[in-house]
Amino acid sequence: MPTELRNFLALSYDELEDLNLKAKEQRRNRVASHKVQEDRLKYLTDEKRIKAVTVLFSDLEGRLHMLDYDKKFLLKSWDNLTFDGSSIRGFTAQRESDLRLGIDWGAFYWAPSDVFGSGKVLVFGEVIDKGGTSYSGDIRGVLKGYADELHKKKGYTLNAANEIEGFLFKGADAERHYHEVGGKFEYVNTGGYYHSLPGDPLRTFIDTTAEVQRAMGFQNEKDHPEVAPSQFEINYGYGEVVAAADQIQLYKLICRQIATNMGFTASFLPKPVVGVNGSGMHTNVSISENGKNLFWDAKGEEKLSKMGWAFLDRILTHGNDLCLLLNASVNAYRRLDPHFEAPNQLKASAVDRGSMIRIPIGNEKSMRVEVRSVAPDANPYLVMHSIFKTGLDGETAKIKNLRQAERYLPDNIYDALENFRKAEWTTTMLGEDVKGRYADLKQASADRCPRALGTFVKAQEVQFHHEVYNQFLWNLF
Repeated sequence: MPTELRNFLALSYDELEDLNLKAKEQRRNRVASHKVQEDRLKYLTDEKRIKAVTVLFSDLEGRLHMLDYDKKFLLKSWDNLTFDGSSIRGFTAQRESDLRLGIDWGAFYWAPSDVFGSGKVLVFGEVIDKGGTSYSGDIRGVLKGYADELHKKKGYTLNAANEIEGFLFKGADAERHYHEVGGKFEYVNTGGYYHSLPGDPLRTFIDTTAEVQRAMGFQNEKDHPEVAPSQFEINYGYGEVVAAADQIQLYKLICRQIATNMGFTASFLPKPVVGVNGSGMHTNVSISENGKNLFWDAKGEEKLSKMGWAFLDRILTHGNDLCLLLNASVNAYRRLDPHFEAPNQLKASAVDRGSMIRIPIGNEKSMRVEVRSVAPDANPYLVMHSIFKTGLDGETAKIKNLRQAERYLPDNIYDALENFRKAEWTTTMLGEDVKGRYADLKQASADRCPRALGTFVKAQEVQFHHEVYNQFLWNLF
């Protein structure tokens, strides 16, 4: 069809950035939801060049799902959207499959048409059960409810920023073809940390991705090749906890689409290649009240407040309980290898990057706690919920020298599963039903892989990974 016949929305990157930053400011300022809803519905009604609205939600393992609704249909039926939950892993059983999909109008994004297609906007959805309440398996909704309740009762704002590493490999869909090509990924670049030529494929990928993120209001900070060959990291500013988790999902989506457009694959497997550094998702967190950073104390040890130290003590106490939530795949346990700067020690330090928790240098604005033992394939909503819920409401172990004790995270998923299943805290945090479903999903993937990790990445680690598999690959067993 000739393009001149289609009058669909396609805005410049500058226009997109302005719109997204205004929406971000509304969200940050907690503008009343009914007001935001009214604004968005009016915009969709008035903007004739929009043809569809893409609604995004995540399953229990953190895999992003997207549905495109015709705009005219959505305007009539936005409060009565349903979908089949039994088709989503970790959601409902077939006999009770119907779920509703609400719209979080504050989480609304304008996206570049050359990446996402013209005439579309994005918005995050909220999964609702048949009774009209937030669905327990939608951890985004659980996190949002927890954060909203804390703000309402205590005035707290939960803040987070993530440093998400990934690899760029030759060939489109390289992960899904891994088992067909002898179990090997090919680098597009072998330059290493901070090093690549301006026109190098990795540099071009990073630049293009950063441009899209900037247009979508990410407020970028820095980007660069990482330590391992063909590895990258693109950093952006912190945000309120739900918005920060949403941005993780968008970051990975953007990276994957840009890579595909270039004939490559962006991979967020924690350790896709042995013998080099793996990929992490260092998670920086803080809590503020009326704009004041509660983790800052100019006279405190390492400038961290008593509240901040108590927060990290609780995370160290429950570190082994949480490990399966922060390291959610068989492959993730290859990364927890102390030979490659892996944060596998259950301790806190201002300098030792092998510690689960680091206290970075900060000031009254930037003081934070960095949880380093997080893999980039973890469900970001589960990561945020488990860190903040544990840091604020967990127990503190009576272990001598808790912050420097000789304790380690598990080096395989089976020990992590055992710790997770037997921990009372994970039941308190997630509820028996969701906890059981999550553990069963992880057990199912683990059971399809060789029990011993060995010295090379097995085809099954990739093929049955929760971000890679599809129905066809899952059934090749």
